Amino acid sequence: MKNFAITGVGGYIAPRHLRAVRDTKNRLIAAVDPKDSVGVLDQYAFDVRFFTEVERFDRHLEKLKRGPEQGRLHYLSVCSPNYLHDAHCRLGLRVGANVICEKPLVINPWNLEPLEELEAEVGRRIYNVLQLRTHPVFMALHDKLATETPRRPHEVSLTYITARGRWYDVSWKGAPEKSGGVPTNIGIHFFDLLLWLFGPLEAARVHLAEPRRMAGFLALERARVRWFLSVEECDLPFGAEPGKRTVVRSMTVDGQEIDFSEGFADLHTQVYKDILAGRGHGIRVARPSIELAHTLRTSPLSPLDDTAHPAARTR
Repeated sequence: MKNFAITGVGGYIAPRHLRAVRDTKNRLIAAVDPKDSVGVLDQYAFDVRFFTEVERFDRHLEKLKRGPEQGRLHYLSVCSPNYLHDAHCRLGLRVGANVICEKPLVINPWNLEPLEELEAEVGRRIYNVLQLRTHPVFMALHDKLATETPRRPHEVSLTYITARGRWYDVSWKGAPEKSGGVPTNIGIHFFDLLLWLFGPLEAARVHLAEPRRMAGFLALERARVRWFLSVEECDLPFGAEPGKRTVVRSMTVDGQEIDFSEGFADLHTQVYKDILAGRGHGIRVARPSIELAHTLRTSPLSPLDDTAHPAARTR
């Protein structure tokens, strides 16, 4: 049994990590979040040390590092806001733990090399949660593409719309310097998926860039990809109602829809199983999608042409 701690335990994504710790038969021993509305912890354990200040959390983990082996921290799960991932990964490494970090691992690619240096210095690893790589539909597609003979370029269209209210703009998610903006905050896992499926980036264009939506084109080794990302409720192809369906995930390959609407519930648990079994994805694997997202949010707009996603033409 391994000991886990978690940052950002009061946030949206933390329950998936809490379930993954429990379902892999490990133990949560400490948590931190500036918010103290964390009753969710009682669904998993009653003896978790909780902190609202990361400095006191850090001191507690340092104390455990010098204590008996059975009480030491083995893994730190980082679920805090994007702009804190770098600092919290460093915290985990410094207290002698391996780190499991939500996407994006960092916002800016130049922060990756110092993390690699710290990994080597302390002899611990940082793993990124790339859960779409564990989805059965995409694993089957990856295997199919890998055995294609001859390999040929595919026409791909990716649409991801996930409606968010006006709170989104006020929160850290609406601040590009804290979230990385649309391509990093909501697009990073799809960009990783595309690179994994279709090979490295050859060229990129951005046809639409707004605070709540973006669209563009990617030329990958084995695909031409038109993509559209949005958190605007009005972009949904149906009338959205609070508390009901507010997400569209669509990916077509050569005109054929890839149905991945189901099967998301246990992906984080599978990621944890892979990491604990020595098959986790580290900084080297995470780097290409982080570099791509940075390229997209810093690229000038390209004129609309036949490579643009249809949604970009209507804005």
